[in-house]
Amino acid sequence: MAKIVSVVGARPQFIKAAPVCRALRGGPARHAEILVHTGQHYDPAMSDVFFDELGIPAPDHHLGVGSGPHGAQTGAMLAGIERILMDERPDTVLIYGDTNSTLAGALAAAKMGIPAAHVEAGLRSYNRRMPEEINRVAADHVASLLFCPSQSAADNLAREGIIRGVHVVGDVMADALADGSRRAEGRSSVLSRLGLEPGSFLLATIHRAENTDDASRLRAIVDAFGRIGEPIVFPVHPRTRRALAALGDPQTGIASLKAIEPVGYLDMIMLERSARMILTDSGGIQKEAYWLGVPCLTLRGETEWVETVEAGWNKVVGTDGAAIVRAVREFQPPASRPELYGGPGASALIASLL
Repeated sequence: MAKIVSVVGARPQFIKAAPVCRALRGGPARHAEILVHTGQHYDPAMSDVFFDELGIPAPDHHLGVGSGPHGAQTGAMLAGIERILMDERPDTVLIYGDTNSTLAGALAAAKMGIPAAHVEAGLRSYNRRMPEEINRVAADHVASLLFCPSQSAADNLAREGIIRGVHVVGDVMADALADGSRRAEGRSSVLSRLGLEPGSFLLATIHRAENTDDASRLRAIVDAFGRIGEPIVFPVHPRTRRALAALGDPQTGIASLKAIEPVGYLDMIMLERSARMILTDSGGIQKEAYWLGVPCLTLRGETEWVETVEAGWNKVVGTDGAAIVRAVREFQPPASRPELYGGPGASALIASLL
């Protein structure tokens, strides 16, 4: 049995951590897990609801850092995590994905000489303008255990000289989706609440800084939504809502666009599986769309999840309005959909490797 401090702080990390927490605490090894919530996502709609729906244990430590500039936020997390590590003295620090919480956990562990284990290691967009790219590269280069979702992720690490401690385990989000789909069947009423029929709408999400913090890109995306001519359900991330308000809320004049508050994980699964097509800049939703068999358009210039594009179910369209509208009308995935990222089972494998 190992003592593990797990660091989470944002919605995608809660989803990834849920099946891993169960595997760590309930599997054969029965690890002692200390869960640290940095508070990077502090809005109840982006945090509390996920702990409830996913059955994640209450955090043992909550730093309450909240939003702020990258440096100040990461620095506050680093200081808080370091204090916890000094008190807990774990065998390993477990980090997820590519957020500021990931980077802070990795650096705190490295500076204290504690091995860090990175779930979702090896992903690369090769776009250094993305804060997420900096976070994941730095985390990978200080981690001792690197849990890759695919062979291409492991190949990325090898090109950077990282070959020790690398394991291709598959994607823990497949475990989360399998469990969440079962829960959603009995608990989600989002379709009836919104008056939706399966296949009758598109689903859109925007949250990455490269889109929300660039006024011209954000306006082009919203203008495209208005020109598509189909009903679009648009759960609006808090960052996106602030950016839209700064632009004068252009989405309010589009009758076919249903802008709603962020939804919980189970409602999101139900919306994803019922949509005709998904438009997103989220990496996690690209994968979920693939596993659920829903065509996906990526509103970025690149994606880390290249396998979904190679399989023909995801198309990278960028933020040009005409390209988005054209892709919505013309994109057709192939009939086949090969298995990607290993299917369920990654969480148990990670627990055994730890």
